[in-house]
Amino acid sequence: MKIGILGAGVIARKMAFTLNALEETQCDAIGSRSLEKARKFAEENHVKKAYGSYEELVNDPEIEMIYIASPHSHHYEHAKLCLEHGKHILVEKAFMANAAQAKEVLALTREKGLLAAEAIWTRYLPSRKLIEEVISSGELGEIHMVTANLGYDIRNVERLYKPELAGGALLDVGVYPLNFISMVLGSEMTSMQTSWVPYATGVDAQNMAIFHYPDGKVAMMHSNILGGTEQNGIIYGAKGYLVADDVNHIRNIRIYDNQKKLVREIAVPERINGFEYEVLACVKAIREGKMECAEMPHKETIAMLERMDAMRAEWGMRYPFEE
Repeated sequence: MKIGILGAGVIARKMAFTLNALEETQCDAIGSRSLEKARKFAEENHVKKAYGSYEELVNDPEIEMIYIASPHSHHYEHAKLCLEHGKHILVEKAFMANAAQAKEVLALTREKGLLAAEAIWTRYLPSRKLIEEVISSGELGEIHMVTANLGYDIRNVERLYKPELAGGALLDVGVYPLNFISMVLGSEMTSMQTSWVPYATGVDAQNMAIFHYPDGKVAMMHSNILGGTEQNGIIYGAKGYLVADDVNHIRNIRIYDNQKKLVREIAVPERINGFEYEVLACVKAIREGKMECAEMPHKETIAMLERMDAMRAEWGMRYPFEE
């Protein structure tokens, strides 16, 4: 399948490498607002065609799917552009800046009969199935609590501090612990308490939340863009607990008993760099005529955005384009 990339940033380079490494796909074109930047990207990442506008990219008749790697603030505009030109889309997380945008884009997806998927890679990685198998086996006993966190020292990333680009920790970093928790406990909750520390520009520099679920389970998360954390996801059960190393890219899973004794470790396989799983899920869904990937159905994409919308509402944090 010939796939194009919209946006020539750092993450786009990783995706180009993945697409060219897979037998099933080819990174056929890159679209940027600058032809010079597109040509440089194409040369350095073995991409056949370079376009100096997104309009040229979406009008390429050979491209079947487009990976959208622009800032969160522009996902809505770019997703609609691609869909209106008959292209399937894989949109980098967060799928949109808010749930209202996602609902509109997904309605257009259904109207056009095209696939739309969110590139939240942890939903597709082998670690998810491995963790689900441990839980379903009863090895941990009944689950009663989940914690997850993610933080990086990315204070030098300018876009993260710009409200007009939907910056802040939540959409860029917090989305990972939120998804980890949801994959274990589901997306239905009864209440939540949140807190945040704003940056001078008004976006969240760090945040935390406690979620309560109908069956008495509870979850806690925090994320930030000020400095590193241990980045673990921990699932607590009546018989022991599971530690997933790095909720952004789980490479190792450790299981402990209630005496904190290590019972066993599970290594997580990887073929290329992890991006291949979301790409292959999209290829499979398209070939089967589906409009969503089973790993990240549209209802879950909306649920995660509604959760983040609600958190921002508690803080009084709105992006300029939401006014």
